[in-house]
Amino acid sequence: MKKYKVGLVGVRRGSSYMSVLSRNNRTEITAVCDINHHTLDDISKQFKLKDSMLYTDYDQFINSDFDIVVLGTPIPSHTDETVKALENGKHVLSEVTASDTLKGCYDIIRATERSESKYMMAENCIYMNFCAQWKKTINEGKLGHIFFGEADYVHEIRHLIIDPVTGDTLWRAQRPPIHYCSHSLGPLLYWMNDYIVKATCIGHNKTLIKDVGPGSIDMQIALFEKSKGAIIKVTRSSLALRKPPLCSYGIYGRNGFLESGRQEYENIGKRYISGENSTSTDIVCSPKDPDAPIETVVGGHGSSEYYLLNDFLDAIEYNKKPTIDVIKAMEMTVPGIIAHEAAMEGYVWKDVPVFR
Repeated sequence: MKKYKVGLVGVRRGSSYMSVLSRNNRTEITAVCDINHHTLDDISKQFKLKDSMLYTDYDQFINSDFDIVVLGTPIPSHTDETVKALENGKHVLSEVTASDTLKGCYDIIRATERSESKYMMAENCIYMNFCAQWKKTINEGKLGHIFFGEADYVHEIRHLIIDPVTGDTLWRAQRPPIHYCSHSLGPLLYWMNDYIVKATCIGHNKTLIKDVGPGSIDMQIALFEKSKGAIIKVTRSSLALRKPPLCSYGIYGRNGFLESGRQEYENIGKRYISGENSTSTDIVCSPKDPDAPIETVVGGHGSSEYYLLNDFLDAIEYNKKPTIDVIKAMEMTVPGIIAHEAAMEGYVWKDVPVFR
């Protein structure tokens, strides 16, 4: 079995993938890049990395000897880093979202078309166990025609927008809430097997923290229309004091519905299928596969990142299209970019580019 050499850039988010990669029998970590020397030192001690494997300069890092780059860096860096990686013949597993601009999304598409390497966006919610269970129910036709889906993602991260110690403005200050929509749209598009063609959004007030940019918008609510007419609603906030964080989903078809609970990923939801019961029944919504081996949970988010990584490795090894290839990545990213534009233009409807 081939062992793939992996380089990881962005240690803060990437550390969970480090745990998964270091235990996978198909991968070995050969390079790590981060602008913070102290962070590099800490991660090198934790994973027993040699000094020659550590980089603070991305250009030197991406030209070193490895097969796959895992991007765990801030979103504004994704376009440039992805393009350079693909041009250097590296396979790319990129954290969400793909880019923060429409131009950046097109640049990544063009780079992927020019390269023989694989690109995949690491939308881990699709690999959560309950997501796979819902997909099976939908594929069996139990819900019938699906006409509506919704997702709420309310996760307070004020400390990542304004540093609470120094008061410095951080990069998320420039990220509108609805830009970070793939954790919501990812599963909904996966279940509904369709793409978005129109978007609108409301939300521009900045009352919860001082105005440091679009990242200080209190909350945004977007509506999306899909190519076959179904509707999606997404609620997003990085500031609302909702404890614990809220990540919930609902999907409605002609014959019934599936809803997760209104907690974090581990919760009890509801299910109703016409003909099965007279009313809704409880369902366990968990990110972890109960039958998964113990090594699957080391990365966090249940067993999702273990399965995500192995899916990407299979795409490389067997020369298959990745599950979240560049087109699906843009279908989960671009609607949020367009929705924010719609909010800033006064709650108008805007066309969303079609990438298929």
